[in-house]
Amino acid sequence: MIDDFELETLVNRAPRPLLLPDGRPAAQAWTLDPAMKHLNHGSFGAVPLAAQQEQQRLRAEMDRAPVVWFPALPGRVAGARAAIAEFLRVDVRNLALVPNASGGASVVYGSLPARRGGEVVVTDHGYGAVTMGAERLARRWGGSVRTARVPLDATAEQAAEAVLAELTDRTGLIVLDHITSSTARWMPVKEIGAAARERGIPLLIDGAHVPGLAEDPLAGLEFDVWIGNLHKFGCAPRGAAALVAGSGLRDELYPLIDSWAAREPFPQRFDNQGTVDVTGYLAAPTALDFIRRTWGWEAARGYLRELADYAEETIGAAMAQLTGERAAVDVGMPVNALRLVRLPAGLAATREDADVLRDRVAAELGVEAAFTSFDGIGYFRLSTHVYNTPADFEYFAERCVPVLGDWALKARSAR
Repeated sequence: MIDDFELETLVNRAPRPLLLPDGRPAAQAWTLDPAMKHLNHGSFGAVPLAAQQEQQRLRAEMDRAPVVWFPALPGRVAGARAAIAEFLRVDVRNLALVPNASGGASVVYGSLPARRGGEVVVTDHGYGAVTMGAERLARRWGGSVRTARVPLDATAEQAAEAVLAELTDRTGLIVLDHITSSTARWMPVKEIGAAARERGIPLLIDGAHVPGLAEDPLAGLEFDVWIGNLHKFGCAPRGAAALVAGSGLRDELYPLIDSWAAREPFPQRFDNQGTVDVTGYLAAPTALDFIRRTWGWEAARGYLRELADYAEETIGAAMAQLTGERAAVDVGMPVNALRLVRLPAGLAATREDADVLRDRVAAELGVEAAFTSFDGIGYFRLSTHVYNTPADFEYFAERCVPVLGDWALKARSAR
């Protein structure tokens, strides 16, 4: 537990929580369980009430007259695409909507032309499901996956060098995170994109966490496909993501479902997916606009960064006092709203152990939190959003960190 003087010093530096225009706490615009602390927006997001109500209204309209709804749906999806393209500052003609970033990656894997013996380059920070898809693609090609090892504290230059060192004349695709999920760092997509373009190698950028965290996330980037979830920091209903085609692959991309728009050009062929419920797509602009109208995205991002700074310092101090070891993590290219704090030895050494810890913390401590593993070391990956307050993370430092210390001690003793 942090001593009283240190806690008071930290609290004095806490950012002021955001409020709704009527003075209520920001959290009251969501329907999150008040009995839980929600410190893991980065995994599944959280949908503001305004967007929930819009999605419910759309579903009611769909169910009242489905024969009217579905034939008219492609036009509605196109309208949502236009609003989302404006938010991301991209040409609407290059943007399609997909269920999530993993689905967007699957679109790419299924659309690439066969390359016998081709290699796919990934990094050891890659999102597991997307990397699994890359492995399946490589097997179809009769090739292999090459994994670039990027140290957690690598600079942009060092990370780029590690990835480019894995490229060969057999490389058929690079899969690169824009923001890494398990290690909460940016990757040098601009530098790697320029090198990939020069060598004629397709680049898929997994930007799952990026929408909402960067003002103009695709500015100056060279890529073939970029994918980003709207249901994370954008707060859209789950199952809404953007796929942006950057260059040569544009006309080769097809949705996962061949429906009646299959003969249409990109991106219109993605707008008609039969009887799939795409109300998440249609309600996404409501979520994006809610943040814009209530606080403004620039102010929201500033708060997320300041709160993450405070949370990282507060929880890191509690962990260090508990273990006697430095808990702060040197992350190259850190993210404004995602941070890492090192866990006591014995916790979350593997992804499977990290998931077990996540479930136990939710069940026994009443906290939704993310725990990750990298190179055999466990981390608490904290994330912030506008509904979070400094008190959320003070609670974790005061009440949860000592319990994690006890669990770690028991885990080490049981070995």
